[in-house]
Amino acid sequence: MITFSEAQIMAWLSPVLWPFLRVLALFSVAPVFSMRAVPVRSRIGLAFLIAVCAQAALPEQPVISVNGREAFGAALQQVGVGIAIGFAVRLVFAAVELAGEVIGLQMGLNFASFFDPASNAQVSAVARFFGNMALLLFVVINGHLMVLMAVVKSFERFPVQGHWMAAVGQMRLHELGAALFASALWIALPMVVMLLFVNLTLGVISRVAPQMNIYAVGFPVTLTVGLLGIAATLPMLEQPMLALLERAIALFAPG
Repeated sequence: MITFSEAQIMAWLSPVLWPFLRVLALFSVAPVFSMRAVPVRSRIGLAFLIAVCAQAALPEQPVISVNGREAFGAALQQVGVGIAIGFAVRLVFAAVELAGEVIGLQMGLNFASFFDPASNAQVSAVARFFGNMALLLFVVINGHLMVLMAVVKSFERFPVQGHWMAAVGQMRLHELGAALFASALWIALPMVVMLLFVNLTLGVISRVAPQMNIYAVGFPVTLTVGLLGIAATLPMLEQPMLALLERAIALFAPG
């Protein structure tokens, strides 16, 4: 009768188990992968497929017994690192959506908001438009492949071990979160300056011709200029988004 010991089983499962947990945690929060349109079974199967296919590029995984205390810490570390990678990529989309919120505020379109089931919050139309454009651009520039490569490379910087708190301290996600507002303002800066100039012009016109109803004229003018400005500046969204994405991935991929 053929029998297998626990050590043999864990030696076979360890190279796949820990990458599988990390990739599956990434799929739970990362853009595109975490969409409700993607079935849970598909995420699990894709995570297992990626864990198997990445064996050639992964370093040797330690053999940790599932009955020991280190197994819980190792599993918690894989989930924490995977969620952190997905959260870092999500911050890139948040910066683009925040830029859309600022632009919509300047255009006077922040009242046009609706419920977004993805974020469970009220989102303005301009912010949702920028979010959709960022999502399409993310796929076009192969951002999903960059994220998967970051997961594979993260095993070099955050190897499998029980010290999951040390891994959390090395990520320094707070620095990326602090750069969120600055990046969003840089993306929205051309539109903000353009609409500010329009508002100043309308203010001068209202002083020169007080009989003109500036509220009836101002909204169509700012809306038209805003839409034309979005059409003109939208092609330039690729470079700041790519720079933010590379900065987020650099936190986990060495070199």
